[in-house]
Amino acid sequence: MGYYLLEESMRSCTAEELHSQSKRKYVAVLTTPEWKRERDRFDMGIELEPDVGNIHNTKAEVNYDSMTGTFQIPDREHIRERSFLFAFALDEKGIVFIDDSGKAEQMIGVIQRTKRWRTPCLERFLYDFLEQIVDHDLPIMEHCEEELDRIEDDILAGKGQHNMARVNKIRSDIRELLVHYEQIIDMTQELEENENGFFSEANLRYMHLFMNRMARRYDSAVSLRDHTIQVRDLYNAQLEVRQNRTMTLLTVVTTIFMPLTLIAGWYGMNFRYMPELEWRLGYPVVIVVSILIVVFCLIFFKKKKWL
Repeated sequence: MGYYLLEESMRSCTAEELHSQSKRKYVAVLTTPEWKRERDRFDMGIELEPDVGNIHNTKAEVNYDSMTGTFQIPDREHIRERSFLFAFALDEKGIVFIDDSGKAEQMIGVIQRTKRWRTPCLERFLYDFLEQIVDHDLPIMEHCEEELDRIEDDILAGKGQHNMARVNKIRSDIRELLVHYEQIIDMTQELEENENGFFSEANLRYMHLFMNRMARRYDSAVSLRDHTIQVRDLYNAQLEVRQNRTMTLLTVVTTIFMPLTLIAGWYGMNFRYMPELEWRLGYPVVIVVSILIVVFCLIFFKKKKWL
C-alpha cells in the first residue's frame, strides 16, 4: 500500500498521518484486501462498491457523496492482448486507487519523481495521472505512421504483399486505442461536470486542458486508422492491376491459339477426299500459315497496346 499527501510534490506518509490531517488532499493506493479492511476509515459514503475483479472499461460513476470508477489501460506493447485493471474512489478530500496490478503505484511513482506543483491540488494530480496514461502514445503513432509509409512504398514497388498482416495489426491496435480514448474522454467529462462539487471552479481548467489534449490525440489516432485503410485500398488496387494484367495475357494467348486450334481441328478430321491430304506442300503451307497468324496477332495486339 502507499499513502501520499499533495504538497509541492507528492510526499509519502503513513496511514495515521493521512487520516489525521484535514488540509492537504491525499492519494492512497491499496490492494483489494487492504481496501476492504481500510475503506471505512476514508468515510467516502460509497453507494456502488468498485469491483476490481469485474472491470471491462474505463469509466466514472457519481454517487451521492463520492465518485467511483474503473480503469482499463491497454498495455502499449501488447494493446489487444493485455490490459492493466484497477478501480478508484474519490471525494473532496482525496482519491483512493484499488489496484492489484501495480500499475497505479507505478504511475504515481513517476509523478512523485518528476512533478513539482506551485499550487498542489487534487485536480492537478488527476491531470498528471491521466496524462501518464497517454503520455507515450504519440511516439507509438509516429512509429506506426512511418511503418505504414514504408509499406506503402513497398506496395508501389510491387513488394508489399507480405506486409498486409502488419497493416491489419496496426489497424486493430488503433481501433482499440480509439475505444480507450473515447472512454477516457467520457470519464474526463464526468469529472469536469463536477456534480458533487469536489473540485474548485478555478481548477477545473485542468480537466478542460486534458480534454483538449485528448481530442487532439483522438484525431491523430483517427488519421492513422484512415491511413491503414488507404494502404489496404492501395494494396487491393495493385493486386487488381496485377490480376488484370494476368487476365489480359491469358486472353491474348487464348486469342492467338484460337485460329491455330481451328486449323488443327479442321485438318485432323481426315476425310477421305480432302484435297490437301495428297498435296506435297500441304504440311509446310499449314506451318507457314500458322506462323503468319501468330505474327499478325502479336503485331495487332502490340498496336492496340494490349501487350
